[in-house]
Amino acid sequence: MSTSEPLLCARCTAELHPGAGDFFRVCIEAVADPSPPTVTDEEAPAEIRRRIDRLLAQMHDLSEREALDQVCRRLVIHLCGPCYHGWIDNPTGT
Repeated sequence: MSTSEPLLCARCTAELHPGAGDFFRVCIEAVADPSPPTVTDEEAPAEIRRRIDRLLAQMHDLSEREALDQVCRRLVIHLCGPCYHGWIDNPTGT
């Protein structure tokens, strides 16, 4: 965290003051479906190989960063007290 730039709430942009206890640091981790792919007993190894090859072809033009972002993303945001309490009670906003 740079001391030359003010720390702002990610929702309302209120200035936050480190050490004053007026904000929350929120760490968000999103992970793609960790379940293994569904493979039936009827699928031949050749069909499974084709599925893998199609997936690899879809990923061919992705950079390492883009591919990783499709699997796992971590984000840290800072929220002022009022925004945090509204967000934690209803994080999806629905």
